[in-house]
Amino acid sequence: MRLYWPTGLRAAFDALFAIDDALGDVVAKATEPALAAIKLAWWRERLEELDSGQAPAEPRLKAAGAELLPRGVSGKALAKLEEGWAALLDAVPDMEIAARRGERLFAMAGALLGAGDPLLAAAGRLYAVEAIARRGLTQAHFPAEQLHRLRGHRFARELRPLTGLARLAARDSAQAPEVEPEGTPGRAMALILHRLTGRIG
Repeated sequence: MRLYWPTGLRAAFDALFAIDDALGDVVAKATEPALAAIKLAWWRERLEELDSGQAPAEPRLKAAGAELLPRGVSGKALAKLEEGWAALLDAVPDMEIAARRGERLFAMAGALLGAGDPLLAAAGRLYAVEAIARRGLTQAHFPAEQLHRLRGHRFARELRPLTGLARLAARDSAQAPEVEPEGTPGRAMALILHRLTGRIG
């Protein structure tokens, strides 16, 4: 997927998604929810501190400070991603909060691309829900009626490096409960078709 990101923004996209992946790894690798919550809180606080020029010697935080803050993505905005992952530590995960993480992630990525769309938030929610399921953290999938609305929509060319993630998420939803490996010819073709048409499905 990284190859589809604009060359000039590749480092910024890498930094953004590395932060989200770091938060996700805390939850995915957790053996004790309470300990995972402490680790997520550490990330949230360090991200908030980026706005005041503080960056610990942690490569992903330093990259966020160098690549995202100058482009208008604040540490405070990045810190809000933590809430979506933390919701999965509850005995009964709040999937609304978890899905909202995707809205925030896509809003920041869309701002980097300088483009927007009325359904970008929905695409982000689709990506968030299916990414969580792909990690094996929940068996919930994106609601079929909302996915149907997205399937009929055509995203602008400027957004397709981002919305390609939602296209893969729609493919994951269709194949559930099977989990398709990364890098299959089918996934590659789905991305190519999305770049040509802008459609989720």
